[in-house]
Amino acid sequence: MESLMDFGLHRPYETALIVIAILVFFQSVRVAQQYQRAVVFFLGRYARTAGPGLYFMIPLLEWQRKLDIRTVTAAVEQQEAITRDNVPIKVNAVIWYRIVNPEKSVVEVVDVQNAVVQVSQTTLRSLLGKHTLDELLKAQDTVAEAMQQSIDKVTEPWGVKVELVEMKNVEIPPSMQRAMAQEAEALREKRARLIKAEAELDAAEQLRQAAEVIMQNPAALELRRMQMLTEVGAEQNTMTIVMMPSEFVAMARSIGDMAKKP
Repeated sequence: MESLMDFGLHRPYETALIVIAILVFFQSVRVAQQYQRAVVFFLGRYARTAGPGLYFMIPLLEWQRKLDIRTVTAAVEQQEAITRDNVPIKVNAVIWYRIVNPEKSVVEVVDVQNAVVQVSQTTLRSLLGKHTLDELLKAQDTVAEAMQQSIDKVTEPWGVKVELVEMKNVEIPPSMQRAMAQEAEALREKRARLIKAEAELDAAEQLRQAAEVIMQNPAALELRRMQMLTEVGAEQNTMTIVMMPSEFVAMARSIGDMAKKP
């Protein structure tokens, strides 16, 4: 310690230079995290992009701006617009983006985060007017993908990559909600009636085929009658059934045919 003090007393200029060099060294040392990049400017001109890890800067001649290159989640404020079929709606969305070119993100735009959000809001509002309400409700993935491509096209010169866009919520007027509920109920009733009609048609077709089989073999009709009696008797009811021979039926049919002749 004494030797250092003696050196400082006997050689003040050398000591001052050493102290200045040490201060300059510590002022020039910089560290950037793995998820950070430093955009370095030399006398106001872009010099390089430094990081991650240890790097050096020239004090008083170079200055920096650090950027986070991790994916950023930004909420798009609720936008009110009118769809292509003249329905007023309110939609909000969420976007995920990240900086892929730190130089452009600093040089080409003042506030990159605010710029991306503003572009997202205007793009969302313009896309709502190009789609119908059914498309927004049923094909949200398609609309979100179109929105992503539009935003990414605008933000690409800023060194920003839009990774994902999702529509968070779609609000429609209460009157339209009631109308849609009535429409859905009518569609369900329509499907129920169609299914019931198809079942009746299939049953009628089966009965027609059964009648053709019975007409080909009259004995089958007698067997069907006997089966009907067995079913009625098994139910233990008070129904009275009067059986008539099939010859009487055939005779009555013949008399009716003769009466029709002129």
